[in-house]
Amino acid sequence: MAKPTMIFVNLPVSNLAHATAFYEAIGATKNAQFSDHTASCMVISDTIHVMLLTHDKFREFTPKKIADTKTTSEVLICLSADSRDAVDGYVTKAKGAGGNADPSPQQDYGFMYGRSFEDPDGHIWEVMWMDVEAAMKAQSAAATA
Repeated sequence: MAKPTMIFVNLPVSNLAHATAFYEAIGATKNAQFSDHTASCMVISDTIHVMLLTHDKFREFTPKKIADTKTTSEVLICLSADSRDAVDGYVTKAKGAGGNADPSPQQDYGFMYGRSFEDPDGHIWEVMWMDVEAAMKAQSAAATA
């Protein structure tokens, strides 16, 4: 059986200690084995890791200019949640840790609910919950209408 695919989201951060503390506050754990004074490996789940990299470290991986994520959107990262309450909990934790809650409008389609937050460096994270069975029924109803 193949191992699940892992994702490592690499994010440039202006203050590594501050960014690390933010991600710990929203529930990630720091993997010291892959962290040093230039990077923090933050574990969100067994398959999702966020590599927080100082700007100098990030520049080792790309010749491109680092986006100012306070004014430019570079990427939207979306995590799944087990419930609507879990979505709200993620955003509440982010806000309490110094993040910006709901930089984008909340999404509520009944069978799907989502909110977003911005980390201290301006990276936008979406958190979504979906009732897959209800979503499939809604799609079927729309297709037969």
